[in-house]
Amino acid sequence: MTAIGLISDVHATPSPVAEALSLFERAGVEQVFCAGDIAGYRDQLEQTVALLLESGCQTVMGNHDLLYLDHYADEPGNGVVAFLKQLPASIDTTIAGKRVYMVHAHPPDACHGGIKLLDPQGEVRPDRVALWSEQLQSFESDVLVVGHTHQVFAERVGNTLVVNPGSSAFNHSCAVLRLPEMTVEVFALSGKAVEKTWNWGKQVSGVVIP
Repeated sequence: MTAIGLISDVHATPSPVAEALSLFERAGVEQVFCAGDIAGYRDQLEQTVALLLESGCQTVMGNHDLLYLDHYADEPGNGVVAFLKQLPASIDTTIAGKRVYMVHAHPPDACHGGIKLLDPQGEVRPDRVALWSEQLQSFESDVLVVGHTHQVFAERVGNTLVVNPGSSAFNHSCAVLRLPEMTVEVFALSGKAVEKTWNWGKQVSGVVIP
């Protein structure tokens, strides 16, 4: 059995990332994946990037990462820029005989839009599962790891297990994926209960969360 630690939408908030990494170590995690949005909303981006680098985390580009690069790409000697510039739009790999695909919003390489399966109370909406089952009909991976929507779920959608570990900063969550069993365990962070759906009708600095 191989254990994979999953985080996403860390939004320049290092404390829950550090907590998740410690939890992963105790759980015997062999590799950490982050589904993007390292930047955004909070202001401890350098410390957050340092944690991801130290852990050897495999990370994909998020929409807030692209936004950061738009503003600071020409800053000389900016280590954060160098880190973000090398992030791929997606990762497609095989672990323990299972094909795992990770992207920030939805395949093949979208940073916006995203897969929303839950209602405002955090319950699975069958109509959304049916919609995405159709959208992913030709998708060939066993596991799809996504972020962006600030929802926490691990649901079978068509032939694929779709996992969103939620935002470590806002959903207070991370997850461990075990392969080849394809089981997912969600863990709470920051001494708070997991908030399965964070962004419904909420705003940060007067801006509606996408």
